[in-house]
Amino acid sequence: MDEKNQKMIEAEGLCKYYGPFAAIEDVSFSIPRGQVVAFLGPNGAGKTTTMKILTGFLTPSKGRAFIAGIDVAKDRIAAARRIGYLPETGPLYPDMTPFELLRFFGTARGLPSSSLKSRIDEVVPACGIGDVLYKQISKISHGYRQRVGLAQALLHEPEILILDEPTSGLDPIQIRQVRSMIATLARTRTVLLSTHILQEVEAMASRIILIHEGRIPFDGSLEEFRKKGQSLEDVFCALTAGQNEQVVS
Repeated sequence: MDEKNQKMIEAEGLCKYYGPFAAIEDVSFSIPRGQVVAFLGPNGAGKTTTMKILTGFLTPSKGRAFIAGIDVAKDRIAAARRIGYLPETGPLYPDMTPFELLRFFGTARGLPSSSLKSRIDEVVPACGIGDVLYKQISKISHGYRQRVGLAQALLHEPEILILDEPTSGLDPIQIRQVRSMIATLARTRTVLLSTHILQEVEAMASRIILIHEGRIPFDGSLEEFRKKGQSLEDVFCALTAGQNEQVVS
């Protein structure tokens, strides 16, 4: 297969049930190498559930997930090596410093000490955390915590980034800074970006996968999405009728 067209993320008929409640149902899509995709939907639509299945943190009730051709259910560790995952609430230990956290995650991922040092030296300036590297995480701002979370996701040089609401809770300046970092990283990686913020879509993505009530009513380019209405907000509201109050633009 042509490397450029290689499927880096695949969801095949994913379903997740909690008793009679379907968190997601028949979610299917694929993302080729080098594409930046916005996984758009209202709060509670199924974005985080899908991402947790793709990254191996949840087992689907039905369906399969693949990362770079690897069946996540059959070899979660091999799939995880290809992914940099930033959950909405990042995996941070407040008593550690960012340096200690990066060293801990690098060791846990099996990076040799020589490689780990060089990778820390690369991700620290890339994510702009040099000023807080030796400060306790509990004492740094939310914006810096998001950057530290992104740094740990990049530490093992993943080909794929899966980011769940990466600008949640940030102020406008911090949002701009994080967007800029993600745009730079996306030049050399496949990115799936979960969001309910329409500005995030316009700023970073070329394709939209819209999820609503656990299903996919739209999967296409940003231009195709725009053609369905006068604005992104118009289309979003039309496709997610009944949850319009949750739109943030």
